[in-house]
Formats: sequence, C-alpha cells, structure tokens
Amino acid sequence: MAVNTETARVTLEALKAELIALSSDGSEDRKPVVLDQQSVGRLSRLDSMQVQAMAKAADSRRAMEIRRIDAAIIRLDTGDYGWCVECGDEIAPKRLESDPAAPRCTGCA
Repeated sequence: MAVNTETARVTLEALKAELIALSSDGSEDRKPVVLDQQSVGRLSRLDSMQVQAMAKAADSRRAMEIRRIDAAIIRLDTGDYGWCVECGDEIAPKRLESDPAAPRCTGCA
C-alpha cells in the first residue's frame, strides 16, 4: 500500500503551521521574570519562574518536532518519504498515518 505523498505534505505543513502558531502564542511565558519583590511576592515569582521553565521546555519540544517535520518534507521532495532512514525498508502506512514525520520503521524505531 503506497503512501499518498500529497496528503502527507498537506498534513506535515499543517502540523508545522500549528506548532509555529503555538510557539508564537507562548512567547510571553518565556520572557524573563522581573526581580521586583515589591510588586510580586516570593511565591508568585517562583510560580512565574516555573511557568517560564515549562514554556521553554514546551518550545524546545516544538522546535524539535518542527525539525522532524522539515526532514520529512525534504524526504518527500527527494522521493525518500515512506522509507526507513536506518534500514531502507518501507515504513508501514499506518505508522505514517499516526506520525507523518516518522523517519524509521517500527523495527528500527
């Protein structure tokens, strides 16, 4: 069963756009926490620092996923999409359905 590359491309581009939008939406949470003890209590500041750390971690995961998507788009352009980058075997269409950016078959993953 062959993979529909046009459907894969549309799905990958949509996922990438969604991740970029989420990253833009969370930019406020990643800003440095102000050290003004007069306006913000110590616990509120710690909460803000925790929110900042979680936002940075989420942004890092999004950036990694965008890199995976970009690599999958390159594989689409070169005709290598749907083939395992490790062993060269075909990646199961069901696997690509659930993770369109998957670079490896189930055996190599």
